[in-house]
Amino acid sequence: MSQNAIELRGLKKTYASSKKNNSKVALSGIDLDIPRGTIFGLLGPNGAGKSTLINILAGLVKKSSGTVNIWGFDQDENPRQSRAAIGVMPQELNLDPFFTPGASLDMQAGLYGIPRSQRKTHEILRLIGLEDKADAYSRNLSGGMRRRLLLGKALVHSPQILVLDEPTAGVDIALRQMLWDNIRQLNLDGMTVILTTHYLEEAQEMCDQIAIMHEGKIRALDTTANLLSKLDTKTLVVRADTSAKINLPDGVSLIIRDDGNMAFSYSRNATSPSEILDALRAANIHILDIQTEQPDLQDVFLEITK
Repeated sequence: MSQNAIELRGLKKTYASSKKNNSKVALSGIDLDIPRGTIFGLLGPNGAGKSTLINILAGLVKKSSGTVNIWGFDQDENPRQSRAAIGVMPQELNLDPFFTPGASLDMQAGLYGIPRSQRKTHEILRLIGLEDKADAYSRNLSGGMRRRLLLGKALVHSPQILVLDEPTAGVDIALRQMLWDNIRQLNLDGMTVILTTHYLEEAQEMCDQIAIMHEGKIRALDTTANLLSKLDTKTLVVRADTSAKINLPDGVSLIIRDDGNMAFSYSRNATSPSEILDALRAANIHILDIQTEQPDLQDVFLEITK
């Protein structure tokens, strides 16, 4: 059996034209392997094709061409098995307001054909922190509780792969931390997690590998550490009690920030911090504090999608 949870080859999707819109190419031949047991980030600006790709994996959108293999099952040859291997936590709060969390999980399990004796409703409610709300109507739950319930619904059939579509959109810091603690534990237990998010700091912290999509194509695919190392620029931030004209080394740029600190941007391969500090000393500038800033995932993202 393949070591990949998902394998995509030549995946294309074109939405047909209508009276109001021309035809639109959403995916332009995606080749992608997602290893088992990883937390995999799928990033991109709005309209990049992320939602289309996820909906194809979930069986909600029909691809135009290409192959989709989920947990060893070809989606065309074994659609039922491939769908059973994946659970999706959607971005939209699509909950029945007249169902309780317990009833929602039970009904979802029934849709997957899970016998009552094998359902894990109480275990999932405990995992998502809704044990005390098991009999409350969903319409009376807070927004954060509803988002937790969406996670529970995605887990009722014990999928090998969990897809999280903007899981922390609009939630507070405490709930966000609780969700990520749950996700980390599921991943430690062997579940493969696919994450889409606009909170790039979350992706940088959580993901083992990241793919960045733009205009229906994969523009970058690597481990998080390797992606971060591709940007050569660093920033040296200096707080000083004086200012003067500085003769900077070639390739070094200076911006005075709103707080008065001097931010020197430079190439790690061309300039060292000591050269910048030597230039400051030569200008008789008294340094009060100094720190360096590394490029983050947002810098990489903007560089690739600009």
